[in-house]
Amino acid sequence: MTSVTDLSAIHRLTPVSNALPGEAVPYHLASGEGLRYEVDGQLWTVIARAADTGGSFDAAFVLGPRGAGAGFHSLPDHQRSYYVFDGCVQFWLPGESRILTSGDSVHVPPGTPVAYRVLGHMTRILFWSAPGGALDALAASGADVTTHIYSADGTSRVTTTPDQLFAGVGASAHDLPLVVSSETWDDVLPDAAQGYFLRAHTGDRRAWPDAMNAYGARGRNTGGRYFAVMTLGGKAPYIPLHFHRQHTENFFVLSGRVWLYANGVETLLTPGDFLHAPPGTIHSFAFDGHNTTMLGMLTSDVFENFFDVTGEATDDFVYTEGLVNPGQMMGKLAAAAADLDLEFVGPPPQRSRAVDL
Repeated sequence: MTSVTDLSAIHRLTPVSNALPGEAVPYHLASGEGLRYEVDGQLWTVIARAADTGGSFDAAFVLGPRGAGAGFHSLPDHQRSYYVFDGCVQFWLPGESRILTSGDSVHVPPGTPVAYRVLGHMTRILFWSAPGGALDALAASGADVTTHIYSADGTSRVTTTPDQLFAGVGASAHDLPLVVSSETWDDVLPDAAQGYFLRAHTGDRRAWPDAMNAYGARGRNTGGRYFAVMTLGGKAPYIPLHFHRQHTENFFVLSGRVWLYANGVETLLTPGDFLHAPPGTIHSFAFDGHNTTMLGMLTSDVFENFFDVTGEATDDFVYTEGLVNPGQMMGKLAAAAADLDLEFVGPPPQRSRAVDL
């Protein structure tokens, strides 16, 4: 747990912009920014390392052309999730396969093999791994590039296999058959930590005022290392200013626009942008585009019940405008805030940037 002294210091930090900070402080990366490496015809843009997250996770965007991919491999100690942001990609788990598009995901526990093949040009996948350390080998791979796109001719600085690339964290290769994909509608979270596919906006769903939160992974699926929630919502004002003592929030935009307020700085997030808010970051967000989709990756899972407490369980896949009473939601939140690692420090901030946008 972060100390009160450390939290007070974090409150005052201006978020680092478009650079990895090398320490667990607030930072923001616009789409395409980060440390970039070209491996096996794919551009890996590292957006979080163990050094940036207090060791809790790594993350990268993988951008690839049709035909690129990785064979079956496993990591013995790392829980991973892959979210498709753009394009189309086929993933395999042992004995099963799915073709995934924007918002779809696959979740891979330690020791479980996974493989993938990109099916459309300019496909972009979010790679998430906890704890941190899985991406450290990229820094020493000799694959670093200054470009923001993979090579048009298909050449790469480095050609390797995933088990070799991740050898530093004990990766293994597996000779498993690439079975035919299934059209199974994967919309239910499993009861434990196992490999599974999940379609966009499915999973455990909780309705908010003019918004829908869908759990993509719960602590029971990740060994308590993180949970994931995808929020689909309409235009809405900022929520009250607050911070957390025990967990980190990470915000990604898949579609639309989101304003993020972090320690006094307003940042407009558009698709592919990322903001990291470690414990102590005073923050708020506001949806600024109709039918905006935001992905939250939160580590650890201490905050998971927030959406259960504040939302209403639903079988719908989209929100209904005006269906949920905002006052009812805030009443539930006020009653449970003390148990949710949530401390309010002020009213919603007022938009100060691009107010005519």
